[in-house]
Amino acid sequence: MSASSTRAPRTDGPRRTRRRTLALCALPVVLLFVVALLAPLPYSLAQPGETANVLGRTDGKPVIAIEGARTQGADKGRLLSVTIAATRPEATVRLPDVVRAWFREDRAVMPREAVYPGGGDTEDAEERISEEMEDSQHKAVTAALRQLHRSPEKVRVRLRLGDVGGPSAGLFFALGIVDKLDGDGAGHGLTGGRTVAGTGTIDANGKVGAVGGIPLKTQAARRDGATYFLLPKAQCGEAQAQLPSGLRLVPVGSLQGALDALKEIRTDGKVPSC
Repeated sequence: MSASSTRAPRTDGPRRTRRRTLALCALPVVLLFVVALLAPLPYSLAQPGETANVLGRTDGKPVIAIEGARTQGADKGRLLSVTIAATRPEATVRLPDVVRAWFREDRAVMPREAVYPGGGDTEDAEERISEEMEDSQHKAVTAALRQLHRSPEKVRVRLRLGDVGGPSAGLFFALGIVDKLDGDGAGHGLTGGRTVAGTGTIDANGKVGAVGGIPLKTQAARRDGATYFLLPKAQCGEAQAQLPSGLRLVPVGSLQGALDALKEIRTDGKVPSC
């Protein structure tokens, strides 16, 4: 009796069919991933920017120039206004850029609208930033002169801060004006020889308002030698998230509050803290 032989059924055809099906199903996912990698995103990348001593000079001229009133002697310390540096409005930011920035403490990913409200290109943004700076300077002058009970008709103040724009230097402009005109009231400067940095908008009545990019600004301040950082009270939590070692946060809500804090700093008193 002869043994009968059997043949295993062929499976190449079904396997090939499954592979093709899987490949076709995966293709949209791959394409979506590629598009996500290459598509521009509505974000700006920011990093710590420059600092400027409002008691010093820029391009050979005083940052704060005063006419019509006698000024105090030079303060031996520094009042540093701090900034962030951000990609331009039309810069292309893609997913890999965002991912890399997330893993660096000296970088931040911010909605483009938060950095450049109103949209537009670089020229539009620069025009708005310049207008904001001009308005901020006017309010800083008004707040400082009101604080000192000085008449704006008699005291003329000119402010220069190079290419820095926006309203966030308002508080330190006001402090610089007070330092130049009155100092600590006893013939000395406001800083007590220390390097104090900070940020905050200011209105004509001396109220301090919130600003963007606080964690990056604290890094710029510490990098340039500051040991104290004045900031709007409401932003303490934001600043503490990435606070550089050796920098003390000093919350303020008004120009008077900032002057009180500086008094405590220069006299080694009870300095407010976040």
